[in-house]
Amino acid sequence: MKIRFSTLVLMLLCLVCFASSLTLVSCQEDPKIRLLQQEKEAKKQEVIFNNINKGWDFNTQLTNETARSLTSSWTEWRVFLNELGQKPKSSIGAFKAKAKTLSKKAADLNNNIPVMFAVPEVKSRIATINTKINSINLFINLQQIPDAKIIKLVQEINVEVASLQFQLDEITRKSNIKIEDGENDMLRMLDTSRAIPSTPDPNLKPRQ
Repeated sequence: MKIRFSTLVLMLLCLVCFASSLTLVSCQEDPKIRLLQQEKEAKKQEVIFNNINKGWDFNTQLTNETARSLTSSWTEWRVFLNELGQKPKSSIGAFKAKAKTLSKKAADLNNNIPVMFAVPEVKSRIATINTKINSINLFINLQQIPDAKIIKLVQEINVEVASLQFQLDEITRKSNIKIEDGENDMLRMLDTSRAIPSTPDPNLKPRQ
């Protein structure tokens, strides 16, 4: 009986020692696992940063005289283009800050639009630009950043900015056509050869 009891105690001691060794090994491995996970996450973030850094290529080239001239009379337009053309470089945090700033500057485009250009066609294009920039601001602040979506939005915003510039120039072109038509009407009115004579022609017989 004593032998059996001693054997049981020995087995219990062995189990305790084995459990303790497992706990010790586990504690020793946890920091290593955490370090590996951190390194893996850091590499993933580096890839995302490189992709966004490469794809963050906004085209702020002014494509026509109307768009160029408005930079001097429409402050919000000039400031928006300046912000769009300044590319952050240091970190994802810098891109997040830029996205936040661009969202504000895009919204500001609705302010002080010159009267001639404050039409639905222009406002709808501004709204589209604003929506897409807000989407970038949303995506870049997610825990898992969808870099491919952000790059695609950058390309779409370039198209929308070009479309806005075209619309601005189209309004100017149509306005100039109307002015020219008005000038022709004025010239016709001033043409003395087409005016009604103030003195009657003696050769014309009066109507009976």
